[in-house]
Amino acid sequence: MSDNPNHQRFQAAYEGKPPWDLGRPQPAFVEVADQITGSVLDAGCGTGDNALFFAQRGQLVVGIDLVEFPIMEARRKADDLGVTAEFVQMDALKLTGLDRRFDSVIDCGLFHVLSDEDRRPYVAGLAHVTKPDGRVFLMCFSDEEPQNRGPRRIRQDEIRDAFSEGWIIESIKPTQFAPSPQSKGKFGDGGPRAWFAVIRRVRDRPRPAGAGGGRLY
Repeated sequence: MSDNPNHQRFQAAYEGKPPWDLGRPQPAFVEVADQITGSVLDAGCGTGDNALFFAQRGQLVVGIDLVEFPIMEARRKADDLGVTAEFVQMDALKLTGLDRRFDSVIDCGLFHVLSDEDRRPYVAGLAHVTKPDGRVFLMCFSDEEPQNRGPRRIRQDEIRDAFSEGWIIESIKPTQFAPSPQSKGKFGDGGPRAWFAVIRRVRDRPRPAGAGGGRLY
């Protein structure tokens, strides 16, 4: 059993049809697909719709999720589509244990379920797996969503604070999660309001000869 407190909650959600399981990629990621280049890690991939979209574009894709069932379903979808993608059951709070580096990381609805305490190891893990000058594309519930359903709301400054060291926030723009059939009518027209952030990993600054340990600026 995972020690992640979210494990039991998400496992229970997948006993039915979770509201975030759209059955197709989120349009916000499709719209910026040309910016999501190279190898891709989907952190919190669910049943794989976003990851498989990029795999169908010919990119090397790895999806991770905390719960076993969505990983199994993502693998089944990949087989049905005849595309190559790797899906691994893994806790996104333990990305520092993943010996892989990616050009792009996508996060569709994971950041907003994390506690304040869990953000630190998550962002540290993202720094570990994102190549220098690589980008994280993060979509999360927005504090501008007026309905009180769904996960916690995230303010722009919370995103900026979480990625304040070793990253550059290139943009944070308002968007909306496309609603699933189960969630239609529970939010405003077009689905829950969200932020879509593009965050670039800063390169290591070269160390002067004879210098000791360094850090990212």
